[in-house]
Amino acid sequence: MKILLVDDEIEFVSALAERMKLRGIDAEWTAKPEEAVGLAEKNCHDIAVLDIKMPRVGGLDLKKLLEKRCPEMKFIFLTGHGSEEAFKSGSTETGSEFYLVKPVRFETLLEKLRTIGAKSTGGEKNG
Repeated sequence: MKILLVDDEIEFVSALAERMKLRGIDAEWTAKPEEAVGLAEKNCHDIAVLDIKMPRVGGLDLKKLLEKRCPEMKFIFLTGHGSEEAFKSGSTETGSEFYLVKPVRFETLLEKLRTIGAKSTGGEKNG
């Protein structure tokens, strides 16, 4: 499972990627949404974990750009603003599997990644 992490909080996103790599998960990260598009052009990821609120290009707009390059990519959104329920009810058009509120528990994120990975392949994936 290849994961793309995009969040403008550099310490958060780099630590998240490092923890995933320690678990054997192939994770690339960037703090710049514009770089995420380039990373996706080089290597289509299975799942992108996107922060909703970022300067210049937010997570919802970035999702549209990434989908053009990698139509099979799945998405998880992270938000530090409001609750998961409030975000879901106001943004049902996003087509995302999950919305997680920061600070996110690492184990919760791993569980969501595995769930999406299993749905994508029709079976359970390790990671």
